[in-house]
Amino acid sequence: MPGKAVKTVSEREGGTVAAGRESAVSIEDVAVRFRSRKRDVTALHDVSVDIAMGEFVAIVGPSGCGKSTLLKLVAGLLKPSSGAVRLRGERVAGPRHDIGYVFQRAALLEWRSARRNILLQAEMRKMPADKARARTAELMAMTGLTGFEDALPHELSGGMQQRVALCRALLHEPPVLLMDEPFGALDALTREQLNIEMNRIWRETGTTILLVTHSVAEAAYLANRVVVMSERPGTVAEVIDVDLPAERDYAATMARPEFARVTNRVRDLLGAGAAAD
Repeated sequence: MPGKAVKTVSEREGGTVAAGRESAVSIEDVAVRFRSRKRDVTALHDVSVDIAMGEFVAIVGPSGCGKSTLLKLVAGLLKPSSGAVRLRGERVAGPRHDIGYVFQRAALLEWRSARRNILLQAEMRKMPADKARARTAELMAMTGLTGFEDALPHELSGGMQQRVALCRALLHEPPVLLMDEPFGALDALTREQLNIEMNRIWRETGTTILLVTHSVAEAAYLANRVVVMSERPGTVAEVIDVDLPAERDYAATMARPEFARVTNRVRDLLGAGAAAD
């Protein structure tokens, strides 16, 4: 699928990012090329996206199009072959400590309680103990984990484990949160519940969120904008504005024509494979 020119937020708003808001993430003409024994592979080609502070942006696209690679670039875990990535105006040159990262698997330490798994972040960052404990209690209350502070991971459902992982990622109050298919392994009902909670957490914290997902409905429900990637070499096929209020009732949102417009357009761009979420 050939890419096409897409206006960034700053271009659409007459040169200012989202009507004057500071840029949180700028991905500028980025390409990523890998060399294997047999051939060279271009994972990303000419990718440009600008994300304002406080935005929720979802990235969807075919498997292997470079969605997760894009998150690694923002986190500084991978360097672009060309182009640049900036966080709040500062060029990303290595691993960043001012982001949160939630993966598909919760990756909790089995011998540590839910609370102590969250506090692992504080230990690694040498946060003040009192502040870290207070923040942990606040986050556990926000995500419905109050009462499970001392539970071990095997005593928690998959959805609760992901809530612990989310709390861990938010503990140091990062301005940018990266989420790589965090709900992909959960059952449909748990995923729906966590989508609802994620919308509320985003509104309450004001964190800039960049979400990679294979679910078209999840992208349209959660995001302000949906970035649709092409097949490899991944490029931006289109950026779709989601014209919905920030606070979104789940069932009512699914029934709105604006929601249908976004999901239908994403599926048109992705082709028949996008029909099943």
